[in-house]
Amino acid sequence: MPALTTTAKLRPWSRDLNLKTILKPLIAFPVCVVFGMMCFARTASEAAPQIKAEIQRIQQSLSNKPITNSDIPSIDKMLMDGLQGASEALGRGYTFLSLETLGQVSDLYYGARAAADSDTEVGKGGFRAFERAWSQASAQVTLIDRAVKDTDWNHLPVAIQALAQTAEGRTQPLLEGGRGFAISTAPKDGLLYLGEAKGQAEFAKFCATLNLSRQRSPLPLRSMLPELLALQEKTNTAFQPPRSIDLHPRFIALNSTIKLANELDASRSYAGSLYQYLEAVRHYGLLSAAPLDATKQAQLKDAIVALHGKFDASNQDDSIAQLFLQRAESQVAHSNGSAPSADEWRSAWVIVDQVLPAYAAAQKPASPVNRASAKTIDITLVRWPYT
Repeated sequence: MPALTTTAKLRPWSRDLNLKTILKPLIAFPVCVVFGMMCFARTASEAAPQIKAEIQRIQQSLSNKPITNSDIPSIDKMLMDGLQGASEALGRGYTFLSLETLGQVSDLYYGARAAADSDTEVGKGGFRAFERAWSQASAQVTLIDRAVKDTDWNHLPVAIQALAQTAEGRTQPLLEGGRGFAISTAPKDGLLYLGEAKGQAEFAKFCATLNLSRQRSPLPLRSMLPELLALQEKTNTAFQPPRSIDLHPRFIALNSTIKLANELDASRSYAGSLYQYLEAVRHYGLLSAAPLDATKQAQLKDAIVALHGKFDASNQDDSIAQLFLQRAESQVAHSNGSAPSADEWRSAWVIVDQVLPAYAAAQKPASPVNRASAKTIDITLVRWPYT
């Protein structure tokens, strides 16, 4: 986080990042902002040793027993780079971003480890051996999920609950996806997904054990169904050539994120559905976000500083918004001093310009949902679970 020696009062959420519309004349840094920053720093530091220890545990495992995968030759490097990113984020005070990155690494680590360790056994034993591995993984995931669901989340920042609910929401689709691949291609091809399911469950359990205390009023949570339906409609409209061809991976990520958000919402996991809805807003914004020139880059940096002041001074638990803001700042200010890529500038701009206004709007009462006729049938086609 950059040093804040002044504060800027934000106007109501605006889609114009011109400094004249976002930043008020600079005034003396108020005590409430300093106090807010001290509270957040103290809260974040409570969990830092746990997060650091988990990062080091996976690093040590990879060092003691490297993972080899012919389909992903650079898997060890990918994992080590991800762990380094989580460690750097933690070192910069980005606790929520560090956890988000650690969750992504945990997914891939457990998946790759399961594929490597069970490949020979399942390769020889065929589908029957895979079914044994699947039953074992399913039992482990179910046991962990039950424990996580019994967690009292009232004392934790809502971003931690959102990350845990998202991880939980991915476990069953990954298990079923693993079985689907085992049947349709080869039994060993489902092992990665079994491991990923366990990785997601283990990460959710890790979140539930964090020594973090929420020292602000709770964020009002509600169903995000109206917003999700509206975003899906806009996504369907946008899926037209040539953009649907040129940006096909982005559309896949967008649709899978909306799907997961809907599933979390249906299970009343509203912290997770809000988090995934905001991530879907980011994906949608990137479909049309233009490159940033030097002037807009400078405006974006100033806007990030101003937003830090806003959230640090807030009496409400805005940790989900802080997670996205930490991501935006890490994208435009690399810890090693290297220049951000064009996509990183665009992503950070979309977070400030669209994601955070969507976060503010989500705290207002939900709009009525127009129910479809009972004669209609909705069919969702998914190539693979959340990849």
